Amino acid sequence: MMANFKQYNGFKQYDRAFVDTLISPRAGEQKLGEKIQVVDNLDDMATNTARFVLLGIPEDIGVRANHGIGGTQTTWLPALRALLNMQSNAFLQGDEILLLGAFELEESEGSEIDRLRQQVAALDQLVYPLIERIVAAGKIPVVVGGGHNNAYGLIRGAATALELPINVVNIDAHTDLRPAEGRHSGNGFRYAINEAYLKQYRIFGLAENYVHAPLLHEINAGGHIRAFYFRDLLKSNQTIRENWEAFIDDLPEPCGLELDLDSLSGVLASAASPSGFALNDIRRLLLSEKKKFRYLHLCEGAVELSDGRQDPLTAKTIAFLISDFIAGQQNNRAAT
Repeated sequence: MMANFKQYNGFKQYDRAFVDTLISPRAGEQKLGEKIQVVDNLDDMATNTARFVLLGIPEDIGVRANHGIGGTQTTWLPALRALLNMQSNAFLQGDEILLLGAFELEESEGSEIDRLRQQVAALDQLVYPLIERIVAAGKIPVVVGGGHNNAYGLIRGAATALELPINVVNIDAHTDLRPAEGRHSGNGFRYAINEAYLKQYRIFGLAENYVHAPLLHEINAGGHIRAFYFRDLLKSNQTIRENWEAFIDDLPEPCGLELDLDSLSGVLASAASPSGFALNDIRRLLLSEKKKFRYLHLCEGAVELSDGRQDPLTAKTIAFLISDFIAGQQNNRAAT
């Protein structure tokens, strides 16, 4: 059976035939991909039983528009394949997830910064209406990027659906609060704040080495932006989980969760670093999280960067994080 993709405003909707091409079946086993749900029409989301809606934004225009190293568009399909081939079992069945599809972007040639930033702004106009539609249907978007520029579309879409600004916690080595100088991966949160879609913004694990002086003054002013520095985590006598819980405990709902893969030590990303969180540290946070998040955004990771560096394990890293987030939120729901 041939895959029959449906297009929606730059978005390619996946069907069962395409999903099946990504699964490696094995006798006596059932994979997540064999249980994961799809819909024939986006209007069917509201009545679908799945709580989580998975989609991809495979692009690197936002990263390159921020003078970064391209390659974040290589992550989505390998990560999806890794997730679909995990086992369906009592820990995660698979039918909790509705796999929607991914954006397909036709990029014009060249690398001129103004052109790239115009393309990022155009992508914003595609992303936020779909996120709005998902949240309005009562679902939780799980989005794999792509650059961190897409945080703006997720925040705007969720806030528009809920008809109020949302709060966001970002696990990241960087603030992504550069000036509103044209859209790119380094200023999605700035635009969301300026346009009143984002109310409180918190950064967990911020690398003090990459905070310029005016931004440090803005954070220290004690307004709607707060940060927990990675240096302070290293000095703390408390566990990362204890610090995390104290940092976000008073953050009002509705909340979104952002996770930049460059905050993890040794994970391939445009701004990869030897210093950062261990993968298992973040897995513990996701699995034990008590707060209900309206979306999860995993971004900036790469399987192959434009400078030639490669790491296929990035795909499995993302698959673990997706499964942990869903399991943690499901446990959270059951506990209440």
